[in-house]
This record gives sequence, structure tokens and C-alpha cells, in this order.
Amino acid sequence: MDSKLKVAIAAGGTAGHINPALALAEELSARGHEVGFFGQQRRLEGTLVPQAGFSLTSLNVTGFDRTRPWTLISALWRMRKAERALDRHFAEVGAPNVAVGFGAYIELPLVNWCTKHGVPVVLHEQNSVPGLANKTSAAKAAKVCVSLPQAIDAFKDRVSSPSNIVVTGNPVRRSVIDASRKVGREAFGIADDQTMLLVFGGSLGARHLNEGVAALKDELLSRKDLVVVHSTGKELLDEVTSALKLNEDEAKRWQVRPYIDNMGEALAAADLVLSRAGASSIAEIAALAVPSMLVPYPLATADHQTTNARYLVDAGAATMIADDSIDTPAFGEMLLGLVDDAAKRNAMRELARGLGQDQAAGKLADEVESVAR
Repeated sequence: MDSKLKVAIAAGGTAGHINPALALAEELSARGHEVGFFGQQRRLEGTLVPQAGFSLTSLNVTGFDRTRPWTLISALWRMRKAERALDRHFAEVGAPNVAVGFGAYIELPLVNWCTKHGVPVVLHEQNSVPGLANKTSAAKAAKVCVSLPQAIDAFKDRVSSPSNIVVTGNPVRRSVIDASRKVGREAFGIADDQTMLLVFGGSLGARHLNEGVAALKDELLSRKDLVVVHSTGKELLDEVTSALKLNEDEAKRWQVRPYIDNMGEALAAADLVLSRAGASSIAEIAALAVPSMLVPYPLATADHQTTNARYLVDAGAATMIADDSIDTPAFGEMLLGLVDDAAKRNAMRELARGLGQDQAAGKLADEVESVAR
């Protein structure tokens, strides 16, 4: 597309909403388009968006808590106030050609404003079970883009035509996709002939997963070529360190970290991942085609992490075990079996590559451009 577009993106609240939005913004910017974000300065987007080099226009909204019906009044009042703020902003800088919402409540005033002013809207849903904001906005969207085919049914009755729903995958940031195994191995001090197991449970960690891995310490470290890189979550670092009781030699092959901020390099270096099955984790694992063993968080809304995991499991790129099996022999058997079977891991990696998840940002950008034409 030759003409330069002005694209407004609303994303906020969690990294699971913001990072896919930033991945799209990077792709659109590389194509010559102008991208501006809308979010809340006090939330995570207030840090991540400016760090990535994009402008953030502040809006103030709150969600509706269905267990406290009176919160609807304040939520609607803030929504109207945010729409008036958008009136003033766009009167000053000009309206966008297209807007993109990533599923948080922050998208609602932007979607409403665009609908009233004839600006087309694209929505992106990261999870297999859509959230309320996207389901509410779907009828107003020119396109609803989903990460996983399992999310399609939730939107079928909310759009004017099934053709308005497109599976694009979940965009992954260029810093992750471009990470190399060589650089990743250097960053974590891992030799070429060593096997790296990467363990993480999301930014907050996963206590039960940590406990299950710690219980397998002796068996894992009996594999002389194995190195474990274990992201515990900041709040759980001391607990995991105490449980592992690593001596000096063991600590050389079991790296315990509160958080991994260079996740692209970690994934690129890894031979096997053990993790929960959040949408962003699934997208990044798939984009870098890393064999994985997934343990869905059992209390996720509508058990959506199990549905997320099936994207990789059904493709043959991952195995899955339930959280309540962590304390059974099956957990250790599955994990150690994958650690010991390089041929199986290589086959899983090839099947993950076939999913084409590293192309998701480009596919979503194509839909944004097509709607704006």
C-alpha cells in the first residue's frame, strides 16, 4: 500500500495485551505508517509504549465489575469523558484512518468514537476465550482478528458476516522473533553441546509449577549435559531458592532468576520449554518454534489456557499435562522423557515451524491496511 496511514491503537492493562499491539505497531511503522497509542499512563502501557518509541495519549477508563452493579455508573461516566477527550484530541491532530483495539476496556471509548465518525475498526483477540471488551465491540468492527481458531465461534453471532473474522495468529515483537540461538546461548552462558531447559510461569511465576520442577532437581541434574534456566516470578524467588538448596556446582547448571527480560534470547537458546499456557507465552513459543511441555493454569477464565495449549499440542509441537498431575509420577516421566529424547524435540520443532506464527504481525498489518483502503 502506497499511502501513509494514521493508525490509532488502544491496548492496555497487561503485557498480554500490550506486547502484541507493539508488535503490530512495529510492523506498521516499518511499512511507513504513523502509529499512536491510547491507554492509561498509570498502567503498564504507560511504561512499555514510550519505551518502544511510540506516543501514548492518556485516557482514563474503568471496567464494570458484575459483582458490584453500581460500578456501571462510574464506568459509563468515565467512558463518556474519555470520548470527549478523543473529540478534542482528534480535532487538534486529525482523525485516524483506522483504529485497532486489543481487547482491554481502554478500547471501548476509541471504538465508540470511531464508529460515530466513520473510522473503520479492527479488533484483535489474543486468547482462545474472548474477553468482554472485544465481544462488546465486535458488532462495530470491520474485521475481528483472532490468534487461535478456537476463538472464532465466540464471535460468529456478533459480526455481520463470518468473513469478517480472520485468523492472523498473535503478533510477537521483532526483538523476540529476531533473537538467535548463538546470541541467546552467549547471554545465558550455555555451550553448544549442552541441553537447555527453560522453565517459566509468566511474569508472576507459578508456585505449583516451581514446586514440581524443584522436586525433580536430582533427576534433572543427573543429566550431565543439562542446564536449567528457571524464571520463578519475583515474589517466589526466595521460596524456590530455599526449596532447591543448590550447592555451588549445581548452581552453575541451574540458573534461578526472578524474571527474564530478554525472553526472545531465552527462547532462542532453549531446547525445551516448560511453562503455563498464557496467550503471549504460546505465541512466543510458537514463533520461535521451541518444543514445549505446557501446564495450563487451572483457574484461568473458562479454562482458556487449556484451549490455548491445544493450538500447539494438536499440531504436535507440544505436550500437555494438567496442573493436578504435577505431584504425580506422570509429570516427571513426561518432562524427563522430553529432556532425554532429542529426536522427538527436533520433530516437535519442525511441526511448530509449520504453524507460521512468526508471520502473525504481518498478517494483522495486512488486515489493518485492507480495512483502511
